[in-house]
Amino acid sequence: MERMPHTPDLEARSPWSTNNDKQSVAVSPPTKAVDGTIRLSGSKSMTNRALILAAIAEGTSRIDGLLRSDDSYWCIDCLTKLGVRVEIEGESARIEGCEGNWPNQSGELYVGAAGTAARFLPGVLAAGTGAWTMRGSKRMSERPLAPLLDALSQLGASIAFKESGQSLPFTLKATGLKGGEAVLPGATSSQFISGLLLAAPYAKEPVTVRIDGEVVQRDYVEMTLEMMRAFGAAPQVSANGRSITVPAGRYKGRPIQLEPDVSTCCYFWALAALTAGRIRIEGIDAAITRQPDIEMLDLLERMGCAVVRGKDFVEVRGTKQLKGDFTVSMRRWSDQTLTVAAMALFADGPVTLTDAAHIRHHECDRIAAICSELRKLGIRVYEHDDGLTVYPGRPEPALLDSHDDHRMAMALALIGAKAEGIRIADPGCVSKTCPDFFDRMSALGLCIEY
Repeated sequence: MERMPHTPDLEARSPWSTNNDKQSVAVSPPTKAVDGTIRLSGSKSMTNRALILAAIAEGTSRIDGLLRSDDSYWCIDCLTKLGVRVEIEGESARIEGCEGNWPNQSGELYVGAAGTAARFLPGVLAAGTGAWTMRGSKRMSERPLAPLLDALSQLGASIAFKESGQSLPFTLKATGLKGGEAVLPGATSSQFISGLLLAAPYAKEPVTVRIDGEVVQRDYVEMTLEMMRAFGAAPQVSANGRSITVPAGRYKGRPIQLEPDVSTCCYFWALAALTAGRIRIEGIDAAITRQPDIEMLDLLERMGCAVVRGKDFVEVRGTKQLKGDFTVSMRRWSDQTLTVAAMALFADGPVTLTDAAHIRHHECDRIAAICSELRKLGIRVYEHDDGLTVYPGRPEPALLDSHDDHRMAMALALIGAKAEGIRIADPGCVSKTCPDFFDRMSALGLCIEY
């Protein structure tokens, strides 16, 4: 008997969401060769960083390549409620910066399930003046925030929690950040570090962020620093990378073109890998991108695929038989743990994924969730504290639970590219980062039926 899938949190779905009226989607192998050249929307991580920096900058900014997804919608909604003027036209946004002084000084902000909004907004709110209540989805309210909020409290913010535990919902009363030193853990989430760094120029005195331990997904901190520099800040990083000092200053509005979301690109490259097809994605220079999931290309080559890294594109050609029998660390690019696990079913040997313990605290416990769903397919899989081992096998037909997690749904859809009888509950959850995911997969030849 099939167990009922998790109930989706529909409140967290935005007006940019799709397929919320669909209970499940059936994904079957393509009826034609997978062969396509596509361009995807901008990076989710870059989109919300750029939106927030543009909002507190001096002058007007234009952001092109905007990702129209739930996460960016809720970020824009919060900025609008703060009084920032944001005009959206297609995949472009025009933002009139407020120079760090929010036009509206109080109100309620809802971040949905957007981890970036939940971790980036408190700092820039604390750097201004006013009082705001912030809340989010049920799952977002379970995800950790304490290290960031503790650091903001040390620098002058007053934070009162509505419920037990240091998480959403809370009320933040701000009179500005005084500056000084704050210590943040590196092992829980790089977003805590980024959230403090983004606000740091608006403190009264320089801010020094000291990082305790190794940083999970340091590339995202580097992405934050690069974006801050693009908007005119001058963060200084110590030789060992464990200390970052940000002088007081102001961001300057500017035009910015966002590159495609590499995390989303990986599902389409994986589709080519699984079907011996070809997918070229335009707008990416693999040699210079800061997005860590670009490491997926090295893994695809290891599994036998051909990869062409052009100046403004990346093309993947799949192979008839993917190679296995290896262990790979997912520390730097953990968002693709589920993608690689789905591909591993069709390799010629087991694949072990390690160093991803932190993804247990994302939209769901992703390690436990993917192991549970693979077992429904009759696949032999072993769960480890920091990852899993997947053995090749022939998937049995099953209704799979997306766990209200966009990455679970998109990774599980890849299994349907090679196996019949795959259904996935709650296809609307992909709107968190890629609302048109199933439409794009259908256009590339997969059989999609709701």
